[in-house]
Amino acid sequence: MMLGETTNDPGQDIKVSFGYQCNGKLGSSAEMPREYETSAGIRLRRTSGSFSCLSGAALSANATLANTNICNGLFGAEILPTWDSPNSFRKIPSSPSLSKLDMLSSSLQSSMSNLSCSPTSPTEPPEYDSFLLKSMSAPSKTEGFLNAMEVQVAGGAAGEDRVQAVCSEENGWLFCGIYDGFNGRDAADFLAGTLYETIGFYLNLLDWELKHDFVGNSDFSVSDGTLQYTWEDNEVNHDGKTSRMSNGNSFIDCFGKDTLSAKTEQSSSSFKHKVLDSLQRALSQAENDFLYMVEQEMEDRPDLVSVGSCVLVVLLHGKDLYTLNLGDSRAILATYGEGDDMNKKKLYTIQLTDSHTVDNEVERNQLLHGHPDDSAIIVAGKVKGKLKVTRAFGVGYLKKKNLNEALMGILRVRNLLSPPYISTKPSINVHRVSSSDQFVVLGSDGLFDFFTNDEAVNLVHSYILNNPSGDPAKFLLEQLVARAADSAGFSTEELMSIPAGRRRKYHDDVTVIVIILGSNKRTSKASTCL
Repeated sequence: MMLGETTNDPGQDIKVSFGYQCNGKLGSSAEMPREYETSAGIRLRRTSGSFSCLSGAALSANATLANTNICNGLFGAEILPTWDSPNSFRKIPSSPSLSKLDMLSSSLQSSMSNLSCSPTSPTEPPEYDSFLLKSMSAPSKTEGFLNAMEVQVAGGAAGEDRVQAVCSEENGWLFCGIYDGFNGRDAADFLAGTLYETIGFYLNLLDWELKHDFVGNSDFSVSDGTLQYTWEDNEVNHDGKTSRMSNGNSFIDCFGKDTLSAKTEQSSSSFKHKVLDSLQRALSQAENDFLYMVEQEMEDRPDLVSVGSCVLVVLLHGKDLYTLNLGDSRAILATYGEGDDMNKKKLYTIQLTDSHTVDNEVERNQLLHGHPDDSAIIVAGKVKGKLKVTRAFGVGYLKKKNLNEALMGILRVRNLLSPPYISTKPSINVHRVSSSDQFVVLGSDGLFDFFTNDEAVNLVHSYILNNPSGDPAKFLLEQLVARAADSAGFSTEELMSIPAGRRRKYHDDVTVIVIILGSNKRTSKASTCL
């Protein structure tokens, strides 16, 4: 359990509570080479991590049955148990002999789409590509972008929420996902079981793209046809000599050529765009696979057409913090101003994600402009009277007429004139972590029903200053329960004694992850970990 102090304990309704503390033994040449060669012949330097610890916690409010019969029961029986570890991190091989995506594809070849380089359309059955299925491990994760022999995983479910964390400390990267399901947990379960591996698959394709982008470029190639490219700190190692960019301002200390400096900067920016594109392509692939599965199973389970999920993914790779989101979950950064006086530092809050709801004027206007012939787009403050979010995973009945027609009576959307009404185009962003950045708070929308961004950041900041070995994610949940109880006129004990389902009237399912940035900001373990 946690080593730090906590306040009012919501008890067994905190379904997930885990943490990880970096051991600070990165870069040991005896344990891990500083450089590795990819399958495309590119030599990359291993990145060093820019986080010191993290904690995650999830509180349920919905009484949700785990509908694990999707995909012939494969998710409940085989896939989700390999990822779930709600109270601690545990090690698993990063490249098992039979990956979960292989299992899914093999089980459902007749009814599911398989991964491909170009996302398929859910309106037509995708082609079965046995080569791509077999290449799921080539390049393997030990030599690709998320290179690691083993990874450490934690996560689980709370109501309709799913949370997931995957870490490779020795290789300096961290993956976090919060999937806020609605109308059931099937979509969130699907994401928890597949999205990380789908993202890994697309990121590993970067090895092959790098070969064409850099090795094939005569300005960067060396005599043996290989190139040493270092993503960490935006360095390019060329034949043992280094060109570095710092804070966007590049300088040359080896060739004295401004053209090489410009190409270095352009290459770094291009690489980050490729990563963002890979994240987006992976989400598109997951969406296509899920909706195709829904079409195959909706005769037996018509409720699947209304099941959906918000998506928040954070990938911290070296010093680059990538975010992807659909819906109203948020990632917020706590940082000190670059020019602040050391003795009078002010903590600033930066939201790294966009809020995709009808309350967002930009989102609302885009939705209205996209359907000029429909006078009933937003009804009672919701898209077609059904959803407050404007972008989401799944929720097929607002995207395709045939899926809407699977519903009966009042469940069916009337006048679905010009679908899709819900977008699957995510907001994507990359932030370069600096020494001024302190921590990142990830949360499903249930957190922000009670706290503003600034309030959440200030609570976490105050807590970690006074409890260096405590659990800020769990602390945030406890503060939320206290505020929800006060709003309802209950004591904390009275609120938490209300059964899940009925308690949804007072608060939503809530999932929180807190990532402490930097390498030496805490000295004690944040939670139960390896």
